[in-house]
Order: sequence, then structure tokens, then C-alpha cells
Amino acid sequence: MPYVVTEQCIKCKYTDCVEVCPVDCFYEGENMLVIHPDECIDCGVCEPECPAEAIVPDTEPDAEKWLELNREYSLQWPNLTRKKDAAPEAEEFKGAPDKFEKFFNPNPGSGN
Repeated sequence: MPYVVTEQCIKCKYTDCVEVCPVDCFYEGENMLVIHPDECIDCGVCEPECPAEAIVPDTEPDAEKWLELNREYSLQWPNLTRKKDAAPEAEEFKGAPDKFEKFFNPNPGSGN
């Protein structure tokens, strides 16, 4: 049961989750993070750390589409192992609906 990052991360990109991950399974896109599902050890420490509530277990309803997106982009984006500042617009977009359709960006972030 890996954890996955959902659309609530888009345009927020809080990285509190990265700081607590014991296996460094987060990868950074330009405006969101993803979790590599084969690297995630299902410990769950990241889930309560996310201010945007963007991390869920893959057993949640509708998590399957996020599992595939997390898998796809974790193979393309750079690994992120240290906390960074959130996106400048994070508070404005926290909890906004339909962020994937409106704002998803497939470009990689800078990683570290």
C-alpha cells in the first residue's frame, strides 16, 4: 500500500513530507511532488505532514489514477530529499478544486 500525491499538491508544493521520508521516495516536478510507489515503504509518516492534505494511501477511492501518475513522473523527475520553500502561491491554491485539469505541469523541478 504505497502512498500517493494527489492534485492538491499542485501549485502548493509543500515539502514538509520530504523532510520526514526515511527512504527519499519523493520526486519534484515544476509545480508538484510525486512518490515513487516502488520505493515507498508504506510507513505513512508523510501523510500527516502535508499542509495541503495531498498525500493519501493508494487504497483510497480514486487513488489508482494518482498511483499511475506518481509512477510515471517519479521516473522522469529529479529526486528531492530536503525541504524547500513551498510555492509562492501555496496558500492561495490550497484546497482549490480541479487543479490537475487547470494547472498540472509535466516539467521537472530542480531536485537537490
